[in-house]
Amino acid sequence: MARLHLFDLDGTLIRGSAAPVEISRQLGLLEEVGELERELSAGLITPYEYAVRVHALWCGLTEVHVASAFESAPWITGIQEVWQEIREEGDYCAVISLSPSFFVERLLGWGAHAAHGSLFPEVPFTRPVDPAGILSPAAKVAVMTRLCAEFRVGPSSCVAYGDSMSDVDLFAAVPVSVAVNADHHLAGLATHTYTGGDLREAYALVRSVR
Repeated sequence: MARLHLFDLDGTLIRGSAAPVEISRQLGLLEEVGELERELSAGLITPYEYAVRVHALWCGLTEVHVASAFESAPWITGIQEVWQEIREEGDYCAVISLSPSFFVERLLGWGAHAAHGSLFPEVPFTRPVDPAGILSPAAKVAVMTRLCAEFRVGPSSCVAYGDSMSDVDLFAAVPVSVAVNADHHLAGLATHTYTGGDLREAYALVRSVR
């Protein structure tokens, strides 16, 4: 049976940073988004409250800013090579992230079969954030379930890659997981642990596992 590889974005594919941070960097708003990131990590605000506040923070956001943020982000190396190999094996790869969909979906161009993020209005913003479209850590499992149905892959054939508390629910829902440059929240939960800058090395930990 084919396998479905599920990749987190922030801290996993983007090493040491996150899509909202890189977007805010383009706008000169690193201090402001840093405060929001700390409040979210501490549980002081919900993912929806974070989305509303970052939406307001990015009132001047354009597609040029988004493209620049994507191009200059500190990506872990080997992403496209790993996804090409996954495709050649007849398996599937997808990204599930709490970050804005308009950033996450750019990874379809790198070879991901699917890329799901929190649904923000199109850029530049003229509409408010819809709470129904904002993902939570638990929602990652719901997205996985939909992808399993779409690709006809059982949950028992899924592999998850993540780095933080937002991946705990997903790691609990799959039989094989890889903690990539992870924090203490995933300690003891992952099947494998990888620290480094090359996704090909992380993928090698599960390449032969069927």
